[in-house]
Amino acid sequence: MTISLSQQDYWALFEATAAPDAHTAAGEQITLYPTQMGQGYVNTWQLRPGFTLDIADYQLHQNVITHSDDREHPLEYTFYLSDPERAPASPIPYNLYGSGMAPGESRKKEANRRSHWVSVHLEPEVFRAVAGYPDGDLPVALRHLIGDVNQKYYLRPGQATPGMQISLQQILQCPYQGYTRRMFLESKVLELIALILEQEIAARDGKHPLVNLKPDDVDRLHWAREVLHQNLDQPLSLAQLARQVGLNECSLKQGFRQLFGTTVFGYLRQCRMERARLLLLEGRMNVGETAQAVGYTSRSRFAAVFRKTFGVNPKAFLAQRWQ
Repeated sequence: MTISLSQQDYWALFEATAAPDAHTAAGEQITLYPTQMGQGYVNTWQLRPGFTLDIADYQLHQNVITHSDDREHPLEYTFYLSDPERAPASPIPYNLYGSGMAPGESRKKEANRRSHWVSVHLEPEVFRAVAGYPDGDLPVALRHLIGDVNQKYYLRPGQATPGMQISLQQILQCPYQGYTRRMFLESKVLELIALILEQEIAARDGKHPLVNLKPDDVDRLHWAREVLHQNLDQPLSLAQLARQVGLNECSLKQGFRQLFGTTVFGYLRQCRMERARLLLLEGRMNVGETAQAVGYTSRSRFAAVFRKTFGVNPKAFLAQRWQ
């Protein structure tokens, strides 16, 4: 069976299920998915007026088709964490939208398929403020993101870089509560905006040092990434890695940054931290053992990098597991 609703009626069902105490002092609203259609939730944080973060995770019992009319659209970026078309090891897809007019459409939400996404909306005046141009024109490279209300919005699909994926994990696993939680989330949302805009400007300016990577080089770069994964505790030097995969160091460094959006050792650090996070969640190792398992001989150095990555020191993160 398929339910067909207007977008307005669809969201009215959510409002009807919202608990009276769904709002928190930190500006968070927790809304459960209407039980007649599915199960799950949508969490919304009002970070500032005109600046919101939504995290949704739900699954429908039956197909739902929603119909919307033409409407004004703010700036938005949305990461699709559970895209069923995405291979497990592939980057997370996202869409970047400029402000403007969104045309009416019908959209189908399929039953028995998990929907898990992170979305951020900014009104144009908020975007100007966070970009540092509250009272003036934006730089030419960003003006296309602010569209006229009679102009269809700008849309660019993209893929999350490793740095973006780390920021997403920090948002999803925020260790704080209350006002500090909202402040932490806002800082990570802004960090994501910066990373997306860096990718946006590079794409529009054509600033890609190796735009014509050969298929064989792409294979070798993927091989290099796999070697990094396999040797987190005893990583190869840049020269050793280049020699093993059959590239010179310059091609390895430039190609890796272009293909994966980060440096070789930036990616290694991100992989080490994600592996450390998973080990601590498993609860079989203490902090010192986890540091050694991901290649850190200095526990203090490991703790500093972990804290910079996830916003909490590893000892406190481990303690949270038992709460």
